[in-house]
Amino acid sequence: MFGHLVINFLVMAVNYPSTILIYLGKFPNEKSKQIYWILFLVFIYIIMEAINLQYDLIHHFHGWTIWWSLIFDLVMFVILWVHHYKPLLAWAYSITWLIILWNIFDLSHNLLK
Repeated sequence: MFGHLVINFLVMAVNYPSTILIYLGKFPNEKSKQIYWILFLVFIYIIMEAINLQYDLIHHFHGWTIWWSLIFDLVMFVILWVHHYKPLLAWAYSITWLIILWNIFDLSHNLLK
């Protein structure tokens, strides 16, 4: 009924914003609880990716692995938290992280076309 692309867009439009709203809405005040909260959400994202990989619903390319996803998710949730309080700083971190990943995976600029 629905193609793979439509399903991916639905996941991106519903699941990701929902989990991010829950993540920020329930973010604890205590430092130790903050670390556990971030790790909990990273764990959920990694488990979902592992399931999707297991059932061949997603594929990794250009040397990406689930370990890179783990690092990406960790950085993403930290940057989201920073963005909640200091958006410009979070943008600086995001752009830096993007450049680092772009260079590590040696991606072509043709991907932007």
